[in-house]
Amino acid sequence: MGEPRQSRKTRARDKVLSRAAAKAAVARAQRRGERVVFTNGCFDLLHVGHVRCLEEARGLGDRLLVAVNSDASVGRLKGDGRPVVPVRQRAEVLAALDCVDWVVVFGQSTPRSLIRALRPDVLAKGGDWALDAIVGREDVESWGGRVVRLRNVPGVRTTPILERMRNPGGRI
Repeated sequence: MGEPRQSRKTRARDKVLSRAAAKAAVARAQRRGERVVFTNGCFDLLHVGHVRCLEEARGLGDRLLVAVNSDASVGRLKGDGRPVVPVRQRAEVLAALDCVDWVVVFGQSTPRSLIRALRPDVLAKGGDWALDAIVGREDVESWGGRVVRLRNVPGVRTTPILERMRNPGGRI
């Protein structure tokens, strides 16, 4: 018996791109007439709320690019003890989802410079964000793009899940 055949399907880690590779991928897709959707977050513990939002975001266009906060960025935003899962693992898990085409990591507290560099056609953010609080909204609208608030899954958030894990007895 020889070596196992490599699947023709792209490996998840191959969908995790550098900023330059993400910019090139987005530009190629847009030249083909594909609509690129951008969303972002920490995605510290992937849960059903994330999955539903990502699936909904993918339905808004032809390609979905997910920008993931770096470990340092998550720490600044969420505080001590976060992230629970390192960025390389978070990115690869997200990339493994069929609805996700590309994942890129960013180190700033907001994805504004990345949004400006990539120029997505649609900016999608979870429904818990007010429209005027969505970072990059004005930029995307300035080049004719669309900003969409995704449906929120009530009662499903990472911080309460982590709190229940630290203090057993509550249901997840």
